[in-house]
Amino acid sequence: MGIKRYGTEGGTGTGGQHLPFARAVEAGGWLYVSGQTPMKNGEIIEGGIVEQSRLAIQNCIDIMTEAGYGLADVVHVSVILTDARYFQSFNKVFREFFGDNPPARICCVADLVVVCKVEVDVTCYSAQRSQ
Repeated sequence: MGIKRYGTEGGTGTGGQHLPFARAVEAGGWLYVSGQTPMKNGEIIEGGIVEQSRLAIQNCIDIMTEAGYGLADVVHVSVILTDARYFQSFNKVFREFFGDNPPARICCVADLVVVCKVEVDVTCYSAQRSQ
């Protein structure tokens, strides 16, 4: 199996800017989903950490689904929060999605290049797709 790229035309970021990276890349049964923010139609949604977390995770799931992966295939999640006080609220949302199949995870606090509260990326693996 070679490398397959999803969304290589690049997405649209805030202010209509062209994003010069793939939404996801698949190789050898692994799927790497690029960091997703709580964005719809090129704009960050308003709302608190709960609403923004749900959309950022859902954006990852939408890309995973397009590539043929599901929540049970997620092996690792990286999370960036812009405020440590969001940690407990984010964990509640995280459990809504991954409660039955918790992946490994890292969560850190940092500034983001867009004005939002959270960014999430996922790494998936499927043995069936590794051949």
